[in-house]
Amino acid sequence: MRMRKSTVSVRLALPLLALAAAPGLAATAPRAGTFDTVFAATGEPAFLHVQILYASNGAIHRLELWRDHDRRIKRVTDAALATYATRKAGEVGYTLKVLDLKRRISTVIERTNLYRIGQFTDWYDLGHGLRHPKGPYRLVAARTPPAGMPRIGRACRWYDLIEGARTTHICWDDTVKLPLLIAPASGPPVWRVTAVDQRTIPSATFVPDDRGFIKNDANRDIEAD
Repeated sequence: MRMRKSTVSVRLALPLLALAAAPGLAATAPRAGTFDTVFAATGEPAFLHVQILYASNGAIHRLELWRDHDRRIKRVTDAALATYATRKAGEVGYTLKVLDLKRRISTVIERTNLYRIGQFTDWYDLGHGLRHPKGPYRLVAARTPPAGMPRIGRACRWYDLIEGARTTHICWDDTVKLPLLIAPASGPPVWRVTAVDQRTIPSATFVPDDRGFIKNDANRDIEAD
């Protein structure tokens, strides 16, 4: 399948983290369960607004995330890229609109077509900062926070996600259904939530304002190839 150049402009700043590099946890620690049971979205708050710092390619980035039930998500990365996701309640598919705020380009694309260009991003990924493991894994409940972790300020449960020789420490807040901190087994955190707000979010927050932007319909370009 050929891809037109306009389609390539769909850049998604999506830190979807489940990574590390170090030995696994001691065998005496209890097993936690499956990814879907431990990090379930069931019971998440109706509204959520969080501010996040995350590391990628040697740089620190700022992410703001808004969630409206299981129907709308907004993400703004470094005040440069705004991503809006919408879907009907309970549906797997969704529509994504990405605003490049610096180049003033507005791109719309459906989940199905994201998959066709190799962007395997699900609704859970967009709203929770974690991506399901692709291969065999183990989840282990940590008895105490790993050494050297910064103070978080909210209650959470620590888990180790072990994929072969790789281990990731995850501090999961089961109230807001979000990792508050993610860190490799050796090294500083790569994801940290710095502010949490569960107040009602105005509906206008989830409506993209792309007046004056160049409009790019990636669905049309992909389906025409």
